[in-house]
Amino acid sequence: MISSLATQAPLPLAYYRNSPSIYKTKPSTYFPRFFSGFLGPISSPAIRPLCSKSGEVGGMASSLQNQDSISYLTQREAAEIDETLMGPLGFSVDQLMELAGLSVATSIAEVYKPSEYNRILAICGPGNNGGDGLVAARHLYHFGYKLFVCYPKRTAKPLYSGLVTQLESLLIPFLSVDELPVDLSKDFDILVDAMFGFSFHGSPRPPFDNLIQKLVHLHSCGQMQHKSPVIVSVDIPSGWHVEEGDVGGQGIKPHMLVSLTAPKLCAKKFSGPHHFLGGRFVPPTIAEKYKLQLPQYPGTSMCVRIGKPPQIDISALRENYISPEFLEEQAEADPMDQFYKWFEDAVVAGLKEPNAMALSTTGKDRKPSSRMVLLKGVNKDGFVWYTNYESRKARELSENPHAALLFYWDGLNRQVRVEGSVQKVSDEESEQYFHSRPRGSQIAAIVSKQSTLVPGRDVLHQQYKELEEKYSDGSLIPKPKHWGGYRLQPERFEFWQGQQSRLHDRLEYSPQEINGKRVWRIVRLAP
Repeated sequence: MISSLATQAPLPLAYYRNSPSIYKTKPSTYFPRFFSGFLGPISSPAIRPLCSKSGEVGGMASSLQNQDSISYLTQREAAEIDETLMGPLGFSVDQLMELAGLSVATSIAEVYKPSEYNRILAICGPGNNGGDGLVAARHLYHFGYKLFVCYPKRTAKPLYSGLVTQLESLLIPFLSVDELPVDLSKDFDILVDAMFGFSFHGSPRPPFDNLIQKLVHLHSCGQMQHKSPVIVSVDIPSGWHVEEGDVGGQGIKPHMLVSLTAPKLCAKKFSGPHHFLGGRFVPPTIAEKYKLQLPQYPGTSMCVRIGKPPQIDISALRENYISPEFLEEQAEADPMDQFYKWFEDAVVAGLKEPNAMALSTTGKDRKPSSRMVLLKGVNKDGFVWYTNYESRKARELSENPHAALLFYWDGLNRQVRVEGSVQKVSDEESEQYFHSRPRGSQIAAIVSKQSTLVPGRDVLHQQYKELEEKYSDGSLIPKPKHWGGYRLQPERFEFWQGQQSRLHDRLEYSPQEINGKRVWRIVRLAP
């Protein structure tokens, strides 16, 4: 990317609480489908980055790309592409720098959560690579990280002065080289190497030669330390040859490389665990001219992982939750009111499908089974979802009309467990909801004999196509008799809030009779 040109809401839940059925209002108004984005939760520092782990549409960027099938640029090709972008194609330096910096920030947020890697030092050089680092620092600040910037050779051009002013307005400290600690590992969790890009020639001069050696020294010391800062290099590791890589083997060994526009040839020598591509702005004309093979950016992602996946020690995977305390005096007396409150938080936080819930059932064989379904209605009478009455879950509910629901809102470090008895909703209610669905979903409900064997996917498509043609005149699609809703009437709730060192908050609601009146008893459970 240009970084290397060193010479250049929905209605509130309260509205529905006293309604016999929330589907007196159009369901899509009540349960919209949210996509992950940079909408931080209102009560937690956790974030949902534009690129995320699940690989799903809506901003997920972890689907791996085989690096052998991706194009790598020579130094000359990289320079020509930048010149074309900023010439005939009409991009400005600041536009490309903003996109590059955002790509770097989202790549970092993809892997290194602010709850564990919070303190970031961005070391920025005098060129556009340094400008990318300044932009990345601004975005990372807004993602919830604590930023520090070392920018020893400032450029007087208005673009760079503006970036400095933006960071200073956020009260981000600028540290001189002399103010940096001798041992960077004690004060920082992430070091962003944004010193030199692909157009740099020669040997680094002071103070960057010493700064590069600090990063090199960290790698060797890190072998003996329990935890040393991770190094993230922007486009190429500073000091590397653009095409030949770390020629002497004594250079920076970053943990993450964020290539921009397309990887440079030196990226083939990168051996760290995380290689991302950012800079989602390459037009077809450039891709065709240079015969570029680049990975698809999934959904709304600004970055995509390429190369081999890192080896993961599953036993070492853990999250140290940082959340507000959930105390008894803060809890609503009625668990449904507490559910509404937390559900609204999940909706406002922009979490994807906040109405997704795990439904667990058991049949007469007493063997539990679970699956994810979508909550489609909730009021004082209980929780409603819809399904095929001939499915496995339906058979088990007919044999044992009791079930458990689990809502898990990762971005808020929260989960809610609900247990109770289950019964079918009325035919009228099922009919009303069925016809509120998109016509494609109505047809699919007829086609799918849920949980039965299917000879092949083509069979489903053929049946779907036939029904689609049958009802192409817009006539009413009849609800299948074997399709409808269930309502779980809650008998027990548990509200869980993740906390540090596994000292989680767990408040349980259970009903009891007092003076002939049903009330809810709230107790705290050990985490």
